Amino acid sequence: MDIILVPGLWLDGSSWEQVVPALEAAGHRPHPVTLPGMESKDADRSRVTLHDHVDAVTSEIDASDPDQKVVLIGHSAGCAIAYAAVDARPDRVARAIYVGGFPTGDGDALADSFPAEDGEVPLPAWSEFGAEDLTDMDDEARAAFRARSIPSPKRVTRDPQHLVDERRHDVPVTAVATEYTSDMLRDWIAQGEPPVREFKYIRDVAYVDLPTGHWPQFTRPDDLARVIVAAITEG
Repeated sequence: MDIILVPGLWLDGSSWEQVVPALEAAGHRPHPVTLPGMESKDADRSRVTLHDHVDAVTSEIDASDPDQKVVLIGHSAGCAIAYAAVDARPDRVARAIYVGGFPTGDGDALADSFPAEDGEVPLPAWSEFGAEDLTDMDDEARAAFRARSIPSPKRVTRDPQHLVDERRHDVPVTAVATEYTSDMLRDWIAQGEPPVREFKYIRDVAYVDLPTGHWPQFTRPDDLARVIVAAITEG
C-alpha cells in the first residue's frame, strides 16, 4: 500500500528516514513528503501558503495507483495538512494516522503561537517546549534535530484551514498519543477542547499509546513503524 508521510513543522521528508525501512519491509510503499519551502534552509518560503502544502500532499495522492487507496500519516502540525488532504480526496484515503497531533477544523490556524521572523517560523528554544515534549531526547538528539531543522513558512502556521467535504468524517483514523496519553486525549475530546473538536465528528477513531516525546520518528522509530503497520493491517 502507498503510505504518504507528512512531516510537522521544521522538518522535511528525510525526518521519516528511520521509519521508512520497516514500512518497506512490511511490503508497503512509503512516500515521505518534503513540503514546499522546506527543501533547504535557504529556500524561499516567503510566499508559501497552507494551500501550497495541502496541494503537495494531494498531488502525492493523485500520483499513486488510482485503483488503490492510500494511507496518510501526519505528524504534529502535519496532521492538519493530512486532514485537509483527506478532505480534498476522501474517496482515495483508506486511513489517516495522526501522530502527536490533531486534525485542525475549518477556519482554524495550525500553529499560530510560535514566533515568526521575516515570514518564517524558526525552531524555538528548547525552553519553549514542555518536558513531556522532550522525553527520550538527550542533548545529542536535540542538537541533531536543531542542526537539521528548517524554518517553516509563516503563512502555513497562520492561514485558516479550509475544509469543504464532510465525507472526510467517514475516513477511519488512528490517533497515536505520544507525549500525552490516549485517555487524556479522550478526556479533551469529551470536554470539547477546541484543538481536538474535529475528533467528535470522525466516525471511526482508534487510539494507540506510544509513550515518548513529541518526535517519535526520532526517539522510537521502530515502535512507530510497528504502530503504523498494525493500524493498516488491523484496520
